[in-house]
Formats: sequence, structure tokens, C-alpha cells
Amino acid sequence: MYQRKTTIINRTGIHARPASVFVNEAKKFQSNITICNLSLNEQNNTANAKSIIKVLTLALSQGSEVEVSAEGVDEKLSLIHISEPTRH
Repeated sequence: MYQRKTTIINRTGIHARPASVFVNEAKKFQSNITICNLSLNEQNNTANAKSIIKVLTLALSQGSEVEVSAEGVDEKLSLIHISEPTRH
């Protein structure tokens, strides 16, 4: 399993359009990919990165600390590609 932490820098956060870009990138890979909002103090702060509804429920706003995790055959490559949209 590979993990990468990053901070959301987009001033409007991860709303529908950037979430769509993120989810579409995640769907290109075979690995199981999750995203966790480390800024939330809730028990359910992790979502399937291949589900736009799940990603949107994380309420990722500017400054949110997130951790993207991947496990599977292309885990390392998937993290390289999908972590970038979380930064814009």
C-alpha cells in the first residue's frame, strides 16, 4: 500500500468539477484508491476515490489536509497521477 499526504490549495476546495477530474483519474487504475480528509474530526472521513458522491461528502475545502491511499497492482503509479488534482 502506498500513501501520500497533501493539502487542498484550490481556493474553492474540491467541489463538483475538480472532484469529477479526481474521480475520473482514479477510475483509470485497477488499484483500490481511497481519500481521507485528515482535517475532519469525524469517524467516517474516508471515501472511495472512484465515487464522486463519496468524495463530495468529505467536504474538502481549501487548507484541508488529505491522505490518498492506493493498494493494488498499479498503486504507485496511481498515486503519482491522482494526487495532483487534489492540489489545484
